[in-house]
Amino acid sequence: MPTDTNFEAIKERFRNADVDGKIDIYTSVQGLTVEQYKELLRMFPIKYLDKLEKAMS
Repeated sequence: MPTDTNFEAIKERFRNADVDGKIDIYTSVQGLTVEQYKELLRMFPIKYLDKLEKAMS
């Protein structure tokens, strides 16, 4: 399956997930480009960025 198709599926899962689900997806998915990670980050609720940061450390 092409990477773009995989990323579209990941984006859809990310879009529909709650905050904890978004954090889980963001911190566990591998093989994305910097631009793809940025695209997910733009969809992340700003008020929970500290929670994402803690999960990444």
